[in-house]
Amino acid sequence: MVEHRSPKPGVGSSSLSSRANIFEMKKIVNYIKETYDELVHKVSWPTYSELTNSAVVVLYASLLIALIVFAMDFCFQTLMESIIYPH
Repeated sequence: MVEHRSPKPGVGSSSLSSRANIFEMKKIVNYIKETYDELVHKVSWPTYSELTNSAVVVLYASLLIALIVFAMDFCFQTLMESIIYPH
């Protein structure tokens, strides 16, 4: 089958690029539909209580790490001021 094209762009039969654009658009739409389907039907979302418990664990862990870093900083500062560089 031979495709006849007009010398002017956009005149006559559809060009290959417009068909390629339609194909790409269909791929994007299909991707969005599949993503929505997976998020709605396949993902197991945590309950509110599970989410709250996880947030509390993260909060306590963050505070513990912050206290450890503060204690290390205070110890090194004291060491530097009193032993290594005394005034």
